[in-house]
Amino acid sequence: MTDMALVLVTGASSGLGRNTAKALAEDGHDVVIHVRNPASLTDADATAWWKGVVTGDLAEPDDIRGVARQAAEFGRFDAVIHNAGVMHRPEVATVNTVAPYVLTALMDKPARLIYLSSSMHRTGSTDLRRLAAGPASYDDTKLWVTTLALALASRWEGTSSHAVDPGWVPTRMGGRGAPDDLTAGHRTQVWLATHPDVAPSTGGYWYHQQTQTPHPAAQDEEFQARLIQTLENHTGVPLG
Repeated sequence: MTDMALVLVTGASSGLGRNTAKALAEDGHDVVIHVRNPASLTDADATAWWKGVVTGDLAEPDDIRGVARQAAEFGRFDAVIHNAGVMHRPEVATVNTVAPYVLTALMDKPARLIYLSSSMHRTGSTDLRRLAAGPASYDDTKLWVTTLALALASRWEGTSSHAVDPGWVPTRMGGRGAPDDLTAGHRTQVWLATHPDVAPSTGGYWYHQQTQTPHPAAQDEEFQARLIQTLENHTGVPLG
């Protein structure tokens, strides 16, 4: 990785996404942020730390494609951090799994991919009928996006692809009482996106810069293939 990287962070209007984007910018990297609603960008120093903004609701298929088109205007990214996520919404599968897949498939391959997972992925279901027809749980979607991350690590030579459990941190999603360290919640993403020791064509499941063993299905090549085929059929977008 060069000294200055071009990085896209989705879901960067608040919480972990915003903290990740600001940390990258403070380290001297060029950061493009994605936000659902541009009205959320109201702080006075906003334009001081990012290179650009892409907007769109990742719960809406047309908007997902629009985000990919906007991102393409910045050229090929060195790293893309798929941070955006929801927990208690009907569109949980679209935001947490389908959107990262479609953005990945439509954008130029970056050197590094980072997908936000959760320890709750370990209780997710391998019933992929839930992806298209529902109902899918938050746990399901995090198993699926973890599987996608690890599948890409073996399929895309020259691209590192990782899943990160940021911990149960006190964000809007996690709630005030969340016991984990908010600062530690974004450090792994920043490190995986920019550190020279992260080798190409590698992948893993991480918690606070340490690898852990994910749900067995996430590393199962047959389940990885079924997931990608299901996503291709559901979206009409081939992975390539």
